[in-house]
Amino acid sequence: MASSKFMTLPVSDPPRVDENLFKGSAMTKRGTYAAASYMACAVLLVMFNKAALSSYSFPCANVITLFQITCSTSILYAMKRWKMITFIEPWCTTDPFAATVVPFETLLRTLPLAISYLLYMLATMESVRGVNVPMYTTLRRTTVVFTMIVEYLLSGQRYSSSVVGSVALIIFGAFIAGARDLSFESYGYAIVFISNITTAIYLATISRIGKSSGLNSFGLMWCNGLICGPILLFWTFIRGDLEMTLNFPHLSSPGFLVVMLCSCILAFFLNYFIFLNTTLNSALTQTMCGNLKDLFTVGFGWLIFGGLPFDLLNLIGQAVGFFGAGLYAFCKLKGK
Repeated sequence: MASSKFMTLPVSDPPRVDENLFKGSAMTKRGTYAAASYMACAVLLVMFNKAALSSYSFPCANVITLFQITCSTSILYAMKRWKMITFIEPWCTTDPFAATVVPFETLLRTLPLAISYLLYMLATMESVRGVNVPMYTTLRRTTVVFTMIVEYLLSGQRYSSSVVGSVALIIFGAFIAGARDLSFESYGYAIVFISNITTAIYLATISRIGKSSGLNSFGLMWCNGLICGPILLFWTFIRGDLEMTLNFPHLSSPGFLVVMLCSCILAFFLNYFIFLNTTLNSALTQTMCGNLKDLFTVGFGWLIFGGLPFDLLNLIGQAVGFFGAGLYAFCKLKGK
């Protein structure tokens, strides 16, 4: 039966009687799998995006994002049409397969999520331009602080001293790593901090809407793609990115097409695990997973693409930051 197939898919959990599950208690087994799966997909996606943008010199990052959103939305529609998934939590309806799409009222309720995603995406892309890589890494690590602030403002979320201590280690390690490049540049700094704020708002919005809208992770992805897709298409059109893509010399190259296909498929799974991890765990856990996966991203990037200069101070800072992320993961798993 289709419904029995659906029940085996890790979508999200029904609402808890004890809300403290999202306030520092131990991860569930599904939450642990979601966090680990997110980190694996994120590392692989960075490798394929790096291959498209650097190895093939593809000039339009916005078009890659558009392809990824289009691919994800198409996959979701096909899976929904074949009754492999639903968009609405089973506990919210007697027949989750009855509707082809989510109700229009529910779509409107996810509008803040789509807006926060677009702001997060645009700010993140712009933030890379004005700051060098070591300083960019340093400033982006401070996202965990903004996430804690936003979660406190939205839901009164408080964290234990061990969690606060692990966050402090990450920030301290990040500034050690970027100590040799602490050259102040007002515009670049401002854009990176705006990017941090929009990232925190986006993750906190996922957590908030995911628990109140009645949508599962697939439903949140569907609504996000349905709203963001046309806006991003219009944006790439007026910027001339679509014309540049059509004139790209490697557009029909088999290698480039394979890289783009893998990138789109991985983006689908990455977005799914972002929604799932943030819903099952918390926005802060999702942010910390983003820091922890950097360890594997740096390692694989150095092995595959090379070009990473050795710097002892940077290495020490990275080690301190990763230790802080590992300490947070340990505290979360143990419920401390």
